[in-house]
Amino acid sequence: MRDTFHDALDAITQTLVDMAMLVKQATKDATTALLTADLALAEKVIAQDDVIDEMQHELDDRTMRLLATQQPVASDLRTLVTSLRMSADLERMGDLAHHIAKLARMRYPNCAVPEELRPAFTEMGVVATRIIEKVGKVIDQHDSVGAIELDQDDDEMDKLHHFLLTTMQNGQWPHSIEMTIDITLLGRYYERCADHAVSIAKRVYFLVNGEYATE
Repeated sequence: MRDTFHDALDAITQTLVDMAMLVKQATKDATTALLTADLALAEKVIAQDDVIDEMQHELDDRTMRLLATQQPVASDLRTLVTSLRMSADLERMGDLAHHIAKLARMRYPNCAVPEELRPAFTEMGVVATRIIEKVGKVIDQHDSVGAIELDQDDDEMDKLHHFLLTTMQNGQWPHSIEMTIDITLLGRYYERCADHAVSIAKRVYFLVNGEYATE
């Protein structure tokens, strides 16, 4: 029975990793759709969000059943409790990719991002996908050291987000209020994606060590 239980725990971890990889691809595709006004790719990301949502619901159902039937303690209990929270973070990250794709679709056939900000959004997409890939590895390997290092990637995203805000506020911003709102929202989507990744990393640290990392 204990072997079966630990197989179920391993399956939960694997599902979280699989969710992370789907979110990574969705974020990468959403960024491409945003910067190239690719309607078909935007539609793909929007549809894929349902798959991520269903994975979360199924995973949470499995987790709750194990909590109810196995009465786990110590590290096993931490695994189940943190999995519920990590799945919620991953689902929200998928939602953020979905929002980026919806904005790309809304502005089609035009590109939602002005020419001068496309390098910044390209870099934000690169940083986001790198962070999400690291999240998958941290979950898979229960890597508490790697979890701490994710804060550095979040700092890089924060700098890019700050650049967007200062660019729009420097008094020489030539674009419409509508585009200003779009850029503000898009910057927030990428910044929040990184924040959710850091939240997951902190939960992995807690899972491994039984305590939260100090700031």
